[in-house]
Amino acid sequence: MKNNFQTFQKYLQGNPLTIGEEDYLEMIYRLCLNEGHTRVSELANALHVKPPSASKMIRRLFQKNLIKHRDYGIIELTEEGNILGKQLYERHKSVEEFLRLLQVEENLLEETEKMEHTLSPETIARIKLLVSFFASDRELLHKLKEWFK
Repeated sequence: MKNNFQTFQKYLQGNPLTIGEEDYLEMIYRLCLNEGHTRVSELANALHVKPPSASKMIRRLFQKNLIKHRDYGIIELTEEGNILGKQLYERHKSVEEFLRLLQVEENLLEETEKMEHTLSPETIARIKLLVSFFASDRELLHKLKEWFK
């Protein structure tokens, strides 16, 4: 069997969004969960970036028809943006739950962020299944936790 190794960048090709765009869209989705919209200032705060940086990314997401940007800095998701934002949010939660299952506590957010952008939807689906499997069997989950000790 011949291996067909490629550079990391090659594996990421074909994704319609950059990693940065994914991060922003996921955060917009999170912030819109409560009131159905957010603002540029809230987004910049949540991502620890300056408002001009957030505004630049907002324009990119607007051009991709993922968000609506209205007066007074209000941001809303389009239907497509909402669907994709939800997928990104759920992907993040799945990876985070998986890492918690492995008892990764130090730098959990950082590790989640690094992993979530590089895994295929199929791998994420398998991670969800594995986490569900352990969640459904408390005794097995306890054994796993003991094994890590």
